[in-house]
Amino acid sequence: MGFSPLSLSQFLSSILFLFHFHTTISSSNYSSSSHFCAPDQSLSLLQFKESFSINSSASGRCQHPKTESWREGTDCCSWDGVTCELETGQVTALDLACSMLYGTLHSNSTLFSLHHLQKLDLSDNHFNSSHISSRFGQFSNLTHLNLNYSVFAGQVPSEITQLSKLVSLDLSGDLNGYLSLEPISFDKLVRNLTQLRELDLSRVNMSLVVPNSLMNLSSSLSSLKLRSCGLQGEFPSSMRKFKHLQQLDLRYNHFAGSIPDDFEQLTELVSLALSGNENDYLSLEPISFDKLVQNLTQLRELYLMWVDMSLVVPNSLMNLSSSLSSLTLYSCGLQGKFPSSVRKFKHLQKLVLRYSNLTGSIPDDLGHLTELVSIDLSFNGYLSAEPSSFDKIIQNLTKLRGLSLGYVNMRLVTPNSLANLSSSLSVLALWGCGLKGNFPGNIFLLPNLEVLDLTYNDELTGSFPSSNVSNVLWLLGLTHTRISVSLENDFFINLKLLEVLVLRECNIIRSNLTLIGHLTKLTRLDLAGNNLNGQIPSSLGNLMQLDSLYLDNNKFSGRIPDFLGNLTVLENISLSNNQLLGPIPSQISTRSLRLFDLSKNNLHGPIPSSIFKQENLEALALASNNKLTGGISSSICKLKFLRLLDLSNNSLSGFIPQCLGNFSNSLSILNLGMNNLRGTIFSPFSKGNSLGYLNLNDNELEGKIPLSIINCTMLEILDLGNNKIEDTFPYFLEMLPELHVLVLKSNKLQGFVNGPIANNSFSKLRIFDISSNNLSGPLPTAYFNSLEAMMAYNQNSFYMMARNYSNYAYSIEVTWKGFEIKFRKIQSTLRILDLSNNNFIGEVSKVIGKLKALQQLNLSHNSLTGHIQSSLGMLTNLESLDLSSNFLTGRIPVQLADLTFLGVLNLSHNQLEGPIPSGKQFNTFNTSSFEGNLGLCGFPMPKECNSDEAPPLQPPNFHDGDVSAFFGDGFGWKAVAIGYGCGFVFGVTMGYVVFRTRKPAWFLKVVEDQWNLKARRTKKNARRNGARRN
Repeated sequence: MGFSPLSLSQFLSSILFLFHFHTTISSSNYSSSSHFCAPDQSLSLLQFKESFSINSSASGRCQHPKTESWREGTDCCSWDGVTCELETGQVTALDLACSMLYGTLHSNSTLFSLHHLQKLDLSDNHFNSSHISSRFGQFSNLTHLNLNYSVFAGQVPSEITQLSKLVSLDLSGDLNGYLSLEPISFDKLVRNLTQLRELDLSRVNMSLVVPNSLMNLSSSLSSLKLRSCGLQGEFPSSMRKFKHLQQLDLRYNHFAGSIPDDFEQLTELVSLALSGNENDYLSLEPISFDKLVQNLTQLRELYLMWVDMSLVVPNSLMNLSSSLSSLTLYSCGLQGKFPSSVRKFKHLQKLVLRYSNLTGSIPDDLGHLTELVSIDLSFNGYLSAEPSSFDKIIQNLTKLRGLSLGYVNMRLVTPNSLANLSSSLSVLALWGCGLKGNFPGNIFLLPNLEVLDLTYNDELTGSFPSSNVSNVLWLLGLTHTRISVSLENDFFINLKLLEVLVLRECNIIRSNLTLIGHLTKLTRLDLAGNNLNGQIPSSLGNLMQLDSLYLDNNKFSGRIPDFLGNLTVLENISLSNNQLLGPIPSQISTRSLRLFDLSKNNLHGPIPSSIFKQENLEALALASNNKLTGGISSSICKLKFLRLLDLSNNSLSGFIPQCLGNFSNSLSILNLGMNNLRGTIFSPFSKGNSLGYLNLNDNELEGKIPLSIINCTMLEILDLGNNKIEDTFPYFLEMLPELHVLVLKSNKLQGFVNGPIANNSFSKLRIFDISSNNLSGPLPTAYFNSLEAMMAYNQNSFYMMARNYSNYAYSIEVTWKGFEIKFRKIQSTLRILDLSNNNFIGEVSKVIGKLKALQQLNLSHNSLTGHIQSSLGMLTNLESLDLSSNFLTGRIPVQLADLTFLGVLNLSHNQLEGPIPSGKQFNTFNTSSFEGNLGLCGFPMPKECNSDEAPPLQPPNFHDGDVSAFFGDGFGWKAVAIGYGCGFVFGVTMGYVVFRTRKPAWFLKVVEDQWNLKARRTKKNARRNGARRN
């Protein structure tokens, strides 16, 4: 079939007409859509733009100022971040993330005129702590709302819960967490937002929301993120309803209890992050963990923090999915050998097993995990790195950007092997690894290095370069290394991005601190212990972001500069142990101080009242300035977070504020010793307090020791010595279960010290000093039986440190080997029993021999009688023994010569007789140790022993509780019976005489003469000893 020419012409004309018509229509449509934005929408957007400024610091994660493209007269639908509905021209989506917007978002903003919005993203801007307006509830079509990292504050309005079409809601805040969500609003949210698939409320304060209410959320959720929300209480008992969950992040809350078994049913989980808290771990049983790792086959990320996994075998980690890309088990208590092989995790990019108890060696097949970007095995004290394995790991992991092996044993690893680390490395943290030798210089020059922490490698040498250092380095830690560093011009110019500089007790070979002001981004500066001198540089005043300043243990002189008071974000200031003069600056602008330590300087004047306005203060140390004067203001009791208060060794006067006993349950250390404070000891002490150290030594305190001190159940050190306390012996102190040191010396205590009134009395007491009082009666032998800590010697010596403030070492002042000594640190092995300068009478009990850990025993200047007990020979750790100025009789036991540590012996001014034991330690003592005993003979006394004088008898062995051991072999039951019979006859006869004559003058005279003679001698002795002490 063919076409005629006419028909073909008509056909072509028709085609051309149709093509022209289609082109015209398309052109018309295109023109219409390219200018489609409704005028009111455009105007609203422009007015919204004008209400904010553009500030580069307003967006942190990314920066894209989209509103700069918004210009009047152009189509708003073509503007950055704006999406329109084609048919109506209404704005349906607004994406202004990272737009650097700065200002307040008011409730009358034209933003709320965009009623057709379905998606709104204002994330990563700075809305200056604006409240989230209730008008957000008018966006009835909204399916996606993102306000994260935009500095909103206040309550999340309940109107948000009216957005019933929401599929995704993100209100997560920044680190400061300004937003809060009330339980009522949360309940409405979970009840009304039934279409939610993604919910992120991280860092929104939800501390009043009950964790179990999470179970009311939609079962269709695929992503739930509630990080750092302050949630507290029992972890929800079941999670099985959320079968579509792919992401679950509940870390950094305060959950307790167990992780439920039914987690295994969340088989779609790709990312799981859970954490308990430092004081109350979540628990994960081995069976639950095994089911979890077997069933969650799609898991790519596992993050568990403060979860008790101590019963989980480390090798069971090998059952995790081989597709795992990130594994973090932080402070989970894993214990046992590190898995021998980890090569199955070929996709692993991040491995964190920090703060565990893993042992053994890091396996060399870790080097097969070539995708690894970050490794952190820090704080596994028994984990080690073998040189050959470590070399392989370093050479193979070419993508490694972060390596943290703090406190992993690397003593055998040559530092030079680190030279093979990836050139893309950004984090290297090897503190406390025992590295020895020269650190490779090329590491300092790695171009992407951001963090370098080599602290506490005391034998690590090298030289930190002055040029070509990474210009992105923001943390440098060389504390306790021998790596030399010059703090001069090049250092400060090349490292302008430094935020943390920690060079405590390191090898600074040259310094010009006047240039330190160039490091304007510094937040932490630690130059302590470097013998730096001169005045504190004024350029520190430029460091406006500084929150921690440690210049202690140097030789800085001059006054404390006033500009320190202008650093408004300072939290920690330590200038202790320098040579600073003058008054403490009166103006401190910051209100965020947590640590203020000016101790051990030469400051004078009163304590400024501005210090007592620092409501967040946790530690105030102004000790050992000698010339600080004035009183202690009662305003100090406003510091509710105070954990450490040390104002000792000054010239403070006046009365101690009575509120100190109960103003804060956080207070752990209270030292007001060596001042001129008056009044009584503050009371009452509140129940539940944390006081571990109380030192009021060397003041002028009077009155009694308050009974409420028994509320201090954590008290370890109590020093009330050198005051004017008038009281009987405070038996109630026995009820303090943790008491290690008790010093009550040089007061006016009186009466008997009978013995314990409770079980385990003073069982942990290591130092017991009640010397120089007016105590009387027999020695407190019953206490000797309960001093368990003085019976067992522990060779593991350490300094006694505060429990709740680990940098503070306990100190006391005692008489040690005849001298008044202040122990600035107390060794745990120190054992002292000092009952001297009292009025104790009677014999020294054999029980004293039980206290085998004693290093010093002082019973001098009392009225003790009887023999020196041979059981003293059992005190094999004794270094000082003083029994002088008593009425002791008999011979010196030869066992004392076997006390090999005995360096000080004083038996003077007694009534001892016979030969002085010879040999060993006794050959080192001079006459002063034995003078005033006219019956003693032999070296070193001038009186020689007669040849017919019998040598000292070998006293019997001491056996605890075995009285028969104190009878000789020839002194058995017959001799006892004879003595008993004679005594009975004599007693009956004397009784008859007294009965018949009623007043036997001759008998009374004998007794009275003996008593008066003893009293005269006691007074004479006291005068003599007092003169000696003076």
